[in-house]
Amino acid sequence: MSAAPEGSPGRSAAASGVDNGSWLVLIDLQRIFGEPGSDWFTPRFAEAAAGAARLRPAFGRRVALTRFLAPEKPGGAWIPYYQDWPFALDPANRALYDLVPEIPPLDARLIDRPTFGKWSAATRAALDDPREIVLAGVSTDCCVISTALAAADDGVRVRVVADACAGLSDADHRRALDVMALYAPLISITSVDEILAERAAAG
Repeated sequence: MSAAPEGSPGRSAAASGVDNGSWLVLIDLQRIFGEPGSDWFTPRFAEAAAGAARLRPAFGRRVALTRFLAPEKPGGAWIPYYQDWPFALDPANRALYDLVPEIPPLDARLIDRPTFGKWSAATRAALDDPREIVLAGVSTDCCVISTALAAADDGVRVRVVADACAGLSDADHRRALDVMALYAPLISITSVDEILAERAAAG
């Protein structure tokens, strides 16, 4: 399975609703993590997706959706990784990489990568060189934290919406949040209600 391009140009950020320089980046809200029958099912996925759905309208067109896509041919340390998870390379499971119905693409910018972290120079360009991103999605202890740390290192302010994220366990979720909080003020932990209140006040 081949990965799609990292970022699609989409519409101008200037066309978004509230303009405060912030983008909502929803991490890997895909069937492969959201369906109980999947080997990569993330408990509390539904809660994270519900929080993401609440946040989305407040950002207008400044929304990016990411997907983790398995590579056609793994290399390096990914080889033993996929030996542990052969289902992820099976073409019969291709549809599991689709976004869940609750999070349709619509006019969001799409970022597909075969790596845990979704931040890169291409991501920055696809989001019009943002000064701040608001992160939600799954899993807190894998793809969310990998994205947050890379974006922060790249000089982007990162706000992680704790109640719109989910980890492989409640303990792992909490540990990942605690680690990210150590990176303040580059990274801060927030909530759905806090973000929505700020957006409403700025509107």
